[in-house]
Amino acid sequence: MIQPVYQQTLREAVTFRGVGLHTGKTVEVKVKPAEPDTGIVFARTDLDPRLRVRAVASATRLNEARQTTLVVGEGVIRTIEHLMAVFHGLGVDNTIVEVDGEEIPGMDGSAKEFAEGINHAGLVKQDRERRFVEIGEPIYVDQGDQSLIVLPAPNLTISYTLSYRHEDLADQFLSLCILPEIFEREIAPARTFVLKEEAQLLLARGFGKGANFENTLVFEKNSPIENSLRFDNEACRHKIMDLLGDLFLSGGFLKGHVIATRSGHLLNLEFARKIAMSSGKSQEKPHHFGSNIPSTLDVEGIQKILPHRYPFLFVDRIEKLHPGKKATGYKLVSSNDYYFQGHFPGHPVMPGVLIMEALAQVGGVVMLSMPEMQGKIAYFMSVDYCKFRQTVVPGDELRMEVEVLRYRSKTGQCAGRAYVGDKLVCEAEVKFAIVDR
Repeated sequence: MIQPVYQQTLREAVTFRGVGLHTGKTVEVKVKPAEPDTGIVFARTDLDPRLRVRAVASATRLNEARQTTLVVGEGVIRTIEHLMAVFHGLGVDNTIVEVDGEEIPGMDGSAKEFAEGINHAGLVKQDRERRFVEIGEPIYVDQGDQSLIVLPAPNLTISYTLSYRHEDLADQFLSLCILPEIFEREIAPARTFVLKEEAQLLLARGFGKGANFENTLVFEKNSPIENSLRFDNEACRHKIMDLLGDLFLSGGFLKGHVIATRSGHLLNLEFARKIAMSSGKSQEKPHHFGSNIPSTLDVEGIQKILPHRYPFLFVDRIEKLHPGKKATGYKLVSSNDYYFQGHFPGHPVMPGVLIMEALAQVGGVVMLSMPEMQGKIAYFMSVDYCKFRQTVVPGDELRMEVEVLRYRSKTGQCAGRAYVGDKLVCEAEVKFAIVDR
């Protein structure tokens, strides 16, 4: 009989202070215990400490390279990947991370100090079983000569091929089963790195303002300048750490064998989004929350209500959900979304019918989240007063505000508006037929 694995949080809070690798600004981070099922939650205490955002792929900014950036209200928290890798690698299910600036400190360029601090604070088991993201069939993404695939496996293994195809950094490969003791010993100490010729380009683009030869390995002729290696393949190990942090944004602890070739943060985040959206495929029927439905839903929660799955699920998260009344949905538009391959190639524009579909899916969540709608499904009947006012392009985030106009046992009608920032891009009224599944 398989023994259950229980969630964990910190025994006590731990504080880290340092300089952001990219911003160069000093910042303080407090990692605090949290209740079961909280997840990994971030807050910007210098902006609005009441606003807390769960760290999931749908809440990240997809158009930034060299770092993973979480959107928190009107602000951001940059470079969360090293801390997220520690949570994933050591087994932290629930915590609240309070940050008084826009970037997690880089410390010595690795996750070593984060891991040591959290281990010193200690972890405690909680009275709730851990949520695993189990892979039932292969999932993959690729972009040119970069690729990621995850295969079904009982535990998490990462196999990474690093190949910069450059004389300053030789090709490297490493495959590891990710366990807390292996993460702490083999992955956490690996530091961030760049090629010498990249360093000046990154500074010109506004990155790396807090980097130096001590916290960043700058490679020339396959050796770091003014530093020494902790591992012969330290660059490959750091890539595994980044990937491990980004994978935790899929919504839980991953069970699968991940095979990565030359991937970076942008492809990692696309992969995490695809895993999150595919993880509910095996569910035959949508699950309903009854009268205890939360007001905020991530992809996992949405999939418990809607039958849609990747690639036809167009809502990343729901906020301010009042079943049967209204909700606000969000959709991050990425250049890797499949429909951009053939819709206005070279001039990507999100198809209007898909914006309309996204609005309808938010409406479906509002309708079907009512307890009396359990076991039902909503089909389009008609669309009225539909107007498209602005184009939507990769990098935009759709905000869809939907309210119910009327509903009966077999029909429902919603009005919705989609925005990008403050600009209205689409509005319509949608009528549904509500039938047994």
